[in-house]
Amino acid sequence: MLKRTPLFESHQKLGGKLIEFGGWEMPVQYTSISDEHLAVRNGAGVFDISHMGEITVSGDAASEFLNSVLTNDIKKLSPGEGQYTLMCNERGGVVDDLYAYQLSENVFLLVVNASRTVGDVAWLQQRLQAFANQASVKMTDASHNYAAIAVQGPRVAEFINECIQGPSTCGLRVGRVTDLKKNQIGGFPWHGATVLVSRTGYTGEDGFEIVGRDESIQQIWDSLLLHGQPFGIKPCGLGARDTLRTEVCYPLYGHELDENTTPIEAGLAFFVALDKGDFVGRTVLAEQKANGVAKKCVAFKMSDKSAPPRPHYPIWINGKQAGEVVSGTQSPSLNAGIGLGYVPAQFAKAGTAIEIEIRGKRFPAVTVKKPILTKRVSGSPAT
Repeated sequence: MLKRTPLFESHQKLGGKLIEFGGWEMPVQYTSISDEHLAVRNGAGVFDISHMGEITVSGDAASEFLNSVLTNDIKKLSPGEGQYTLMCNERGGVVDDLYAYQLSENVFLLVVNASRTVGDVAWLQQRLQAFANQASVKMTDASHNYAAIAVQGPRVAEFINECIQGPSTCGLRVGRVTDLKKNQIGGFPWHGATVLVSRTGYTGEDGFEIVGRDESIQQIWDSLLLHGQPFGIKPCGLGARDTLRTEVCYPLYGHELDENTTPIEAGLAFFVALDKGDFVGRTVLAEQKANGVAKKCVAFKMSDKSAPPRPHYPIWINGKQAGEVVSGTQSPSLNAGIGLGYVPAQFAKAGTAIEIEIRGKRFPAVTVKKPILTKRVSGSPAT
C-alpha cells in the first residue's frame, strides 16, 4: 500500500492529480505543470516534500563519522549551516545525494531522497559498525516523526515572515525567517512546537524548506497558501518540481545519479572534498579527478521544434549512437525542449552538435553550459 503524507487530504481538496512516487501517493500537478512552473519562476509555489527522509546523527564523533561517509567536508559547517553532499560506495558510485545540516555542536540532520531512505539508513548503519569510534555516535531514522514542505519563488520573502514568526530559538539565531541566508537553518516557534526552516530549495529560485511535526506542517501549508495569495502562490506538484530542477540542472537520483555513476562523471566535483582525508569512494574519485572520466553528464537544448525529449531516448553524435538522455522535458520558461544526458567525455564541450532520437526520428540539439536557465536569486550566486 502506498504511503500518504499528512497533506494528502489537502491535495485531494485542491484537485491534485495523484501518482505513485518512490512508494508514496503524491500530487504530480493541480492545474498544469506549466502553470505551476511559471508560478514558481514569477511569484511563489508550495510543494509537499514530506516523502523525503530525515536522519539525525549526533554525538562527540558525529562530524568525524559523517566525514568518513560523505563526500563534502562536514567540518566546514557551523551550527545553523547546511551543505549539499553525496554518499558514495567503494566504487565511487552514488548511494544518495542529500543535504546535511548542523543543528548544534554535535547534532546533524540529513535530508535524503524518499526512495533511498531505507537503503541510506542500512548503509550508514553498516558504515557505523566499521567506524572506530562508533560508541560516540548515535544515528536515528527520524523520517516517521517529520513532514516537510518547500515554498519557492522570487516573492516568497515578501510574505513568509507573516506565516512563521521569529526569532529562531535553535540552529542559527536570527530575528526572522528572511534573515537566513542561503544554506542556513534555524528553529522557529510554531504554536508551542518548533519547526526547522532552511533557506534552500530544488528549483533555482529563492525559497525555504520547512521540516516539522505533521500537525505543524498542515497549519503552515494552509498559512502559506493564505498569505501568499496576493503574490500568486500556487500549490505545485512533482511535475513542476521536475521541470524547474531540470532547467537549472539539479540532479535527481535515479536519473543523473545511481550506484554506478560517480559525482565526477555527473559534474558534481565541487561537492567532493578530496583534501579532507579518507572517505568511502575517495580512491576512485581522486583517480577520476586526476585522470579524467570516460563519460560526462551534459546539458542540451533542442535546436528545432520537436516532441519533448524524455529519459532513455538515444543521443547520437556524428552518426553513431553515443549516449542516452537521463532527464528531458519541455521547458516552460524557454519554450524549448531541454535535457541532461551522458555522452563520451570527448563530446562534452558546450556547443557540440548532437541529435536526440525521439520516437524513431532524430532531431538536432546542441550541448550547452549548465545551468540551462541562468537566473540570479536572492541570497545566492547565479544558479
